[in-house]
Amino acid sequence: MTAKEYLQQAYRLNELIDSDAHELERLRDLAGRISSPNFGERVQSSRNLDAPFVKYLGDIMEMEEKIQKELCRLVVLKKQILTALESVSDREERLLLTYRYLNNESWEQIAVDLSVSMSTVHRIHASALRNFPVPNQS
Repeated sequence: MTAKEYLQQAYRLNELIDSDAHELERLRDLAGRISSPNFGERVQSSRNLDAPFVKYLGDIMEMEEKIQKELCRLVVLKKQILTALESVSDREERLLLTYRYLNNESWEQIAVDLSVSMSTVHRIHASALRNFPVPNQS
């Protein structure tokens, strides 16, 4: 695994959690919609007397559990990455990797944070990836 692949694990997991959080909000929104009964319809013998939101509760609980597991994985992964980052001796390289892969900052924001040009950001990034010690994966 390359340094970039290793570091992107946290970046991508964070994006996945954000996506799942949006889906959870969508499910909650659907569950919150209350439809009025249509008294003109014929009642079938196998009536479903559950409130409309009930069918979403299981999906909501599953998504909450999934997000919780992903958050736990993210915390562990970030701790591992932080430990590995401690061995990067160059301060700017360490900061850049932290900003990008742990804080999910854009390249433009990193340039502002480091007070350097975009080309310098990319040069530091390339150097940082070469100097980053990828921990052994078991």
